[in-house]
Amino acid sequence: MTDFELLTAADVKLMQGLAQRVTATRLDLVNADAAYGELAWIWGLGHAAYGATWPRRLWFAGDGELVAWAWAYLPRQVRRNDGSVREVTGASLTYQIHPDHAELIDEVIDWFDGVAAGLERTVSPSGADTFALKRWAEHGYEPDAEVLADDGDWTQLNERDLADIELPVLPAGFRFVNATEAGPAAAVQAHVDAWSPTGYTAESYEGVRQTPGYRPDLHVLVEAPDGTMAASTIMWLDEANRTVEFEPVGTHPAYRRLGLARAMLLHSLHLARAAGATHATVVCVGAPGDPGARGLYYGLGFREVSRDAPLIKPAC
Repeated sequence: MTDFELLTAADVKLMQGLAQRVTATRLDLVNADAAYGELAWIWGLGHAAYGATWPRRLWFAGDGELVAWAWAYLPRQVRRNDGSVREVTGASLTYQIHPDHAELIDEVIDWFDGVAAGLERTVSPSGADTFALKRWAEHGYEPDAEVLADDGDWTQLNERDLADIELPVLPAGFRFVNATEAGPAAAVQAHVDAWSPTGYTAESYEGVRQTPGYRPDLHVLVEAPDGTMAASTIMWLDEANRTVEFEPVGTHPAYRRLGLARAMLLHSLHLARAAGATHATVVCVGAPGDPGARGLYYGLGFREVSRDAPLIKPAC
């Protein structure tokens, strides 16, 4: 394994800046984990527990501007709320390279192969990045057949403009609240209920709240008549590009099929427009075997911009 430095909060701010510049020029090159909001979400919820397994490398241009970064996730234990423990034995990579510096892809690959030597390695470049895909193939990475299967979990990026948004309709007795109104405990429980089993905790939420880009007024929940937080989502506002990203979006199992997610997202889009956004993005599973989320977003006017191209390299 090569020497490396661990990811810091200051690094994440730099990486978000590059995400904004790539979004402004080639949104289709922004893969699922490298978006402005996704970087904040992953860092916030996981750095306290897993930061020691997050090496990174940054590449700067002559003027000192960040033009590429690589963030590896090394083996770790994920403890979940149901008492189970998930052992992550391989390594995965998220990275981003400004289109004007595409040649750095070979350095990114070499660095990842160094820090993850001896481990199975996975990465998901944008399917629109044909140059990078060729370079990954030259380094021994192949399409991940399991992830790309009809019942796999490959993802796609979707976008819509905010010019025309229908009004949300909630069932009687339900209401919209934001994270300040709900309070931290209820916000955490809403996520746990929607995503169980999960490693999300009060500490995770505190990390998210401290992340640059988090706004409690753009953290939207649906409260049921009995006080349960039945659905929730966080919007991440990229002011430079006047766009918001939804991450995550979830509904309590007991309150699904009531139209809550649709109403919550419509309400959120109105809030986003009031905050100055003109576009919204969201990532979802694109595999045919799991059409639920994709159908929800398509029904709200989102359309696919690009999809990830999951790759894998055996341990060596």
